[in-house]
Amino acid sequence: MEKGTHDLVTQADLEIDRFLVERLRQAFPDDGILTEESGGDGADSLWVIDPIDGTTNFARRIPHFAISIAFHAKGRTESGVVYNPVRDEMFAARRGFGATCNGQPIRVRPTRGATDAVVDAGYSLKRPVADYVALVGRLLDSDFAFVQNGSAAIGLAHVACGRIDGYCELFLHSWDVLAGLLLVEEAGGWVSDFAAGGGILSGNAVLAGTPAIRAALERILPLGTAI
Repeated sequence: MEKGTHDLVTQADLEIDRFLVERLRQAFPDDGILTEESGGDGADSLWVIDPIDGTTNFARRIPHFAISIAFHAKGRTESGVVYNPVRDEMFAARRGFGATCNGQPIRVRPTRGATDAVVDAGYSLKRPVADYVALVGRLLDSDFAFVQNGSAAIGLAHVACGRIDGYCELFLHSWDVLAGLLLVEEAGGWVSDFAAGGGILSGNAVLAGTPAIRAALERILPLGTAI
């Protein structure tokens, strides 16, 4: 079924959501839970879940979607997992302990610059189409190549493991990105401050990438504080 235009929810979204919420409540009864499908609140210790990030891809049997789970406490994300069930790839990060894929350490790509970089430019229905077209135009004018693959969680995981060099989107919810942003940080990349201005509950723009392209991307999508 559709929550809105091009905004799907499948039975699998609901069942995964229910399963994860039940397990987390059993294991951490005092923590809050915020999910795409069942909502939640802004508790100090908060599990943030997207049962399927990339539902349109999933519904069309495009193998580019993931489960995303993050633990956010006292203003920062402490751990995160992005799991791609098709490729059986488990990306995981814990603050201060690095990032891994299936248990092996990962690092961002040693990008040389914009002409050597591919950026995933996510499209959000929450912003005017003209703003997205302008963003893509600025990327191309700055000599970046871009893709649009339909899953922020996987896009950020692919930045973290060196498959692409950056990710940007004009608006996302916390369940889409918290785990992926921590992956990029712990893999040696940089990320915008998603929590600024109440982003955990209200959403925010997202910018992340390798160190070599930070300045160029910040000119394309200036967001203020980055980490």
